[in-house]
Amino acid sequence: MLFFLSHETRKQASSLSVVLLIYRRTLFWGGEAFTILEVMLQPPMAVREKYCSRILVATIFLIVLVSTLGLASNWNSATDWNQFLGPQRDGSVRTSPPQTPWPDAGPELVWSRKVGEGFAGPVVSGGRLILFHRQANREIVECLNAQSGRTLWVFDYPSGYRDDFGFDEGPRATPVINRGKVFTFGAQGVLTAASLNAGRKLWSVETHRQFGVRKGFFGAAGSPLVEADKIFANIGGPNGAGLVAFDANTGDILWTANRDEASYASPMGANLGGFRRVLFFTRNGLLVTSLEGEVVFDFPWRSRSRASVNAAVPLVVDDQIFLSASYNTGAALLQLAGNKLEKVWASDESLSNHYATSVVHQGYLYGFHGRQEYGQSLRCVEWATGRVVWSHEGLGAGTVTLVSDQLLIVSERGELIQAEATPQEFRPLARAQILEGVVRAYPAYSNGFLYARDTQQLACFRLP
Repeated sequence: MLFFLSHETRKQASSLSVVLLIYRRTLFWGGEAFTILEVMLQPPMAVREKYCSRILVATIFLIVLVSTLGLASNWNSATDWNQFLGPQRDGSVRTSPPQTPWPDAGPELVWSRKVGEGFAGPVVSGGRLILFHRQANREIVECLNAQSGRTLWVFDYPSGYRDDFGFDEGPRATPVINRGKVFTFGAQGVLTAASLNAGRKLWSVETHRQFGVRKGFFGAAGSPLVEADKIFANIGGPNGAGLVAFDANTGDILWTANRDEASYASPMGANLGGFRRVLFFTRNGLLVTSLEGEVVFDFPWRSRSRASVNAAVPLVVDDQIFLSASYNTGAALLQLAGNKLEKVWASDESLSNHYATSVVHQGYLYGFHGRQEYGQSLRCVEWATGRVVWSHEGLGAGTVTLVSDQLLIVSERGELIQAEATPQEFRPLARAQILEGVVRAYPAYSNGFLYARDTQQLACFRLP
């Protein structure tokens, strides 16, 4: 079976002596644990042969009935982009890629609107888009109709964050949509939950105040992971609250662990060694925990420079983990071997991610290498060895999204490029200038639409 069988009930149907089987199964999808109910009619063989067509119709009716009554748990479509880096939190989505070539004028602009400050990317689920930005002295959670850009509701709260380097003072962390709730993590560490339907505030926690977190270079930036009705965040509390798990329904603290300072990387959920784990790439390195808060692996990986950050999300393939950071730190591939992590390879010359996470496709990594302010190169690197297969200069910094076997690259200068994900060479298929301002936020790709924002506007493009 593909899913874990957790509950089975049988009920006799008196008229045909039919056994109605309802299976309740639990699985993970898009960083979310959810249950589904699978309905099946199982009559005796003689009855099955005589009433085959009627049984088929009855089975279909029951499946529709179960769905209509809402017995199947709420879960996100494979084409939704409900969290940072998409449904699997790895920068990829399994759907048909856009067709090329594009029109001469570029992809169709469906709608655009002005936005406030912030580097938080948009998220999309069930036809609704969440924009997290700042206007004046308030952080704003705004729900839009994803097709029209029309505002459906607004929820906001005060923010006094000030950036010490004169950069943007809006929120950095991308929101999360999970089970009918919207979760946001503001620049001052305010963790909030609101209802997706109406924007009603459910709860909030001022994590920096509660755990005594220092400001850091750029405020709170890691997008929390929501899984199995828990919220996992690298809070960075100095007194044993470096990592914190919260109850997604109430905001109550479930557990705290470690004392690592917060990084700008978002936590990642993955299966390792047959167990569900949470990977935190903190300021000091990789911490792998159980869902209950036990730290099972600790792998130091950080720059010797104080003025440095870890920002790229760890990537997991089978029982291997890819880490990457800039500031003379470099990349490393780790292998789970029994009760420890072993280094397969490490190099600062392969694929050192500054703030954008790479993607992996058929044994090759695709991502930006080098410091954002010094100029980066787009690279293809062999996963197993760290060997640089090809490197392309001139794009500057940017983000990479994998759509099936194609790359969607959004440069910091606002250029959109579609290219083949191939180790043979950098092979662009289409390119267009879609935004004019500086682009730091990650885009969202959902149902054939690309949602991207710069410092001035959020825009929706239809990709053919």
